[in-house]
Order: sequence, then structure tokens, then C-alpha cells
Amino acid sequence: MDRMIYTAMTGATAAQHRQQLLAHNLANVSTTGFRAELATFRAVPVRGDGATTRVFALEATAGHLDAPGPVNPTGRPLDVAAKGGAWFTVQGLDGTEAYTRAGAFEVSPDGTLVSPQGLPVLTDGGAPITVPANAQVDVAADGTVSARVGGAAAQNLGRIKLVTPGADTPIARSEDGLFRPKDGQPLEADAQARVQSGALEGSNVNPIEAMVGMIAAARQFEVQMKMLQNGETNDRSAAQLLSLNG
Repeated sequence: MDRMIYTAMTGATAAQHRQQLLAHNLANVSTTGFRAELATFRAVPVRGDGATTRVFALEATAGHLDAPGPVNPTGRPLDVAAKGGAWFTVQGLDGTEAYTRAGAFEVSPDGTLVSPQGLPVLTDGGAPITVPANAQVDVAADGTVSARVGGAAAQNLGRIKLVTPGADTPIARSEDGLFRPKDGQPLEADAQARVQSGALEGSNVNPIEAMVGMIAAARQFEVQMKMLQNGETNDRSAAQLLSLNG
């Protein structure tokens, strides 16, 4: 059997994976704070007898597009958009710190400030923020949360822990959609990070680019499948020639 089917198979698998990734991005084009996933692949020469004229398509380390999404004013006090490279800190279902750009916060029935997924928003000290009943909540530019009940003075509830990942402290998407440090260690709070209250950051997915990418991936998949069919045809022809000569 011609070994070309194996190289064509890896190319088809890579194209299919990219198609799935682009479809996932396109489905989240309107998701608040969503970061587009990136598909990267590398060509690896096949070592063996003869010249290394064949290559496998292997998936390389994938990441996310770190460009900020559009900021849309909402006027809602609990809608907060992180500025620059800042991220909000929440407590994941596994109890660990996780980071998100989705700032459509809510107050849970027990008075805890939570993310759109219902996860507690954490302060610089790593504690959840508890909001008094019937309070008007405000978020300052530095992430400080305050609450006013009736005509009483505003009460400081704590500062949302804002982190700014860098080249030395990269973060990656986890299976739950939240981001966590690659080394597993929580990031330090960034005192210089700022937010914009009354606004939400949209997804940074470019829908037109995603659609063009899906078309290109579909065509690439078709090319790889044609190569598989050619390999099958060649194998069948070779078998016929061998049976005639035998």
C-alpha cells in the first residue's frame, strides 16, 4: 500500500481539526469576553529509507488570540470591562483561581458577587465578595467594589483581583473555558490594572475571517481526501498488474 495515504491522512486530520476550531470560534462571536482559539500546525519530515520527501502534519502548541474585543457601553453598574491586558479573577468549580474577561457580573441569591457562569469573583485577598441585601453596587476604575443601602454611606466591599499575564506568566484556556497559568501558580494582583464600569467587552472573533478560514479548511480537506482516493486507485492498479504478471 502506498505510504502517501498516511501523509494525506494527517493533512486531512489537521484540516478537520482547524474546521472544528473555527466553528467553535464562530459560535462564540457574540460571547462576552471570548478569546478566539488559534490553530497552529507544523510539518515534520518522515525519516526512513530514501529521501525525506514526505511530511506529516502535526498539531503544534495552540493558544488564543490576545487582542482585545470591542467595548460596548451598557450603563449597567455590574457590567465591567477590563482594560488593556487585565483579567478578572474567579474561583473555578475545582476551587482554584481562574481568569476571565467576561465582566457581566451578578449578585447571587446568597449575596455573593458572581461571574456570568455563577462563579464567585475573588478579591486581592482571595475571598469572595459579599453584597448586602438591597444594595446599589458600584465598581471603581481600580476594581474596588462598593455598596450603598438606601441613604447610608457607601461601604467598601473589597477590590476585585485583577491580574495581567505576561511573557513570563502566560495563561492558557482550560477545559471549562476559563484561563489558568501554565505553571499552575496563581498570578499576583496588578495594582495598576484598570476597568471600565457600565460596559462589556465583546468577543475578539472576526466573523468574516472565521468564515473565510472555514472555506479554506474545507477545500484543504477535499484535497487531502482526493490524495487518499488517488492512493487507493494506484494500489488497485498495482494489484491488477501483479495478478496479470503472476
